[in-house]
Amino acid sequence: MAKKDLAKIRNIGIMAHIDAGKTTTTERILYYCGYLHRMGEVHDGNTFMDWMEQERERGITIQSAVTTCFWNDCQINIIDTPGHVDFTAEVERSLRVLDGAVGIFCAVGGVEPQSETVWHQADRYLVPRIAYINKMDRSGADFDNVVEMIQDRLTANALPVQLPIGREEDFAGIIDLIGMKAYRFDQTTLGLEYEQIEIPENQHEQVELWRETLLETVSEHDDEIMEKYLEGMEITEAELREAVGKVTRSLKLVPVLCGSSLKNTGVQLLLDAIADFLPSPLQVPPAEGHLVDSEETVSVSPDPDGKFLALAYKVRIDKFVGKLVFIRVYSGKLKKGDYITNFSDRKKSRVGRILQVFSNRTNDIEEVVAGDMAAVVGLKNTYTGDTLGSEGNRINLSRMLFPDTVISIAIEPKTKADEEKLKDGLSKLEEEDPTFHVTQDKETGQNLICGMSERHLEIIIDRLQREYMGKANVGKPQVAYKESITRGVKQRGEFIREMSGKGQYAVVELRLTSLLREELPEGKKNIFINQINEQTIPRQYWDAIREGAINSCMDGPLINAPVERVKIELTGGAFHEIDSNETAFKIAASMAVSEGLRQAAPVLMEPIMLLSIITPEQSTGDIIGDVNSRRGKIETIRKHLDKQEVIAEIPMREMFGYASSLRSISQGRAIYTMEFHSYRNVPESIQDEILKHLRGY
Repeated sequence: MAKKDLAKIRNIGIMAHIDAGKTTTTERILYYCGYLHRMGEVHDGNTFMDWMEQERERGITIQSAVTTCFWNDCQINIIDTPGHVDFTAEVERSLRVLDGAVGIFCAVGGVEPQSETVWHQADRYLVPRIAYINKMDRSGADFDNVVEMIQDRLTANALPVQLPIGREEDFAGIIDLIGMKAYRFDQTTLGLEYEQIEIPENQHEQVELWRETLLETVSEHDDEIMEKYLEGMEITEAELREAVGKVTRSLKLVPVLCGSSLKNTGVQLLLDAIADFLPSPLQVPPAEGHLVDSEETVSVSPDPDGKFLALAYKVRIDKFVGKLVFIRVYSGKLKKGDYITNFSDRKKSRVGRILQVFSNRTNDIEEVVAGDMAAVVGLKNTYTGDTLGSEGNRINLSRMLFPDTVISIAIEPKTKADEEKLKDGLSKLEEEDPTFHVTQDKETGQNLICGMSERHLEIIIDRLQREYMGKANVGKPQVAYKESITRGVKQRGEFIREMSGKGQYAVVELRLTSLLREELPEGKKNIFINQINEQTIPRQYWDAIREGAINSCMDGPLINAPVERVKIELTGGAFHEIDSNETAFKIAASMAVSEGLRQAAPVLMEPIMLLSIITPEQSTGDIIGDVNSRRGKIETIRKHLDKQEVIAEIPMREMFGYASSLRSISQGRAIYTMEFHSYRNVPESIQDEILKHLRGY
């Protein structure tokens, strides 16, 4: 593909709260683009994008699905992301490689908890967005109210560029404020055909008001529009459309559209907006990375003629194709048969196949170029977040960060014959999902699978049994605790002995102090600082000391859980000209840290969840009382349409079985969502109880 064609590529994501209509909207997009000849429905379990058995059975999106379609000469690469907070990593890694996004909101529910979560994820990656208010035909639909909620809770920059004609059962079409035209969609052709109609007389005043607001807002950020607006000159549709695109791409405006995807109304206009307003790879800031073995920051422009550089943003194990590595190419081009280097381990791999992905279907292609996305076969040791590049390229793209796992379950095979299947299945699922980890209980030897929630692990277990091994014995969910320290200590570590006739000599002096979460650099669990010079201990041993110290934080003194939020300072030590070596210093540092952790008043840390409950007002008091009784801390109580939303921070340990309790309190009328917030020290009285339980007495 020539460089000039990059202007025709749109890499976008579809994101929203569960049941806002992401998959239904994507299904219509593919139908109107001519890729699908028959639309599936979520409630029928036959949509193109939800291809996993677990997705079709539950009617939810679990894995982000990728597809490509074409509209108005634009190639649109779409990632349909999950709406459940349990699968937030799928949204995170999608946003990392996208250039733009469509946030979908239910016209009845408005801004719901997961809508806020994914919106703020997109804020972190500075992703330009379009807001699409769906389900305008539903009873209770209120366009103005949802616009107000978006402006209040998400961004003050949200502004309608469309208005609905009627609402609820009277929803009859859409008014375009840019072209000052109205459209009605023909339901006999499933919305494929639509016609321009007159703007209803009873909406003229409303249309003029919003049109004026749109012109004022755009003119504040566009000098040409400002000049014409102030002088009362005519602003053409093409000029305004181009100006709206510019301010959208610069994050100064979020255009708000509307429609009803299920009723086949407004999706073509949404496609027009994607092509007109969201950026091409040439219209986004260059990707940032740093030089390999250096902290020097560099920018990467989407040049097809440059050196190849790509980010692996997703891994999927396909039973027919094998390991698929999904990549976003930031520079150069990749051809089938090329050798590329993984900068995480410096190993080379040969690209066996390059695939254009359509949900769970693929087409072989010969090459992929800068700005585009594809899947690659043949990269064995590549994982989510790895940077891939050509020989001589020394740029490492910034890695993705994922939340810690908060819950674990013991799992074992039903029979001895299933052991290898279990091991193989867990390994492949761990490769796919960066928020799923497999560990082993040091005391019992059991396999522990760790994830983000009970639902997350339920899906993992279901996949494991169906795809890899049949039945398995599964334990009860357990909270994934961590450890930290509460006071500073100085500790000396000595490893002085003779082994196999050879002397071993290493002495280190360390200082351990506790850190607040805010004091840690992003992505770091602990900090190691060297305070000595080469006269105290030669430079050649420093890395070994650091490695030994950091590795010792993997097993805490209380329950062998990982230790975090500790600053380790190397303050002194001694060496021997002949008997000192790296191994001796690694052991000495490990011994010092292990003993220091025991002396530093260790404490358990528990996962704290951010809980959002939407409830009828009459149940609010009882729900607050119940949250308080579970050691929860109420953060906010705010109005949510005709209900109340209670937002609280609450320990994960207190949330097992909460669904049935909430149903009882609210007579089944309240709903809740929960996502990981942070780890926090366990109160001393609760810690004693937890330790007794974990130690079995």
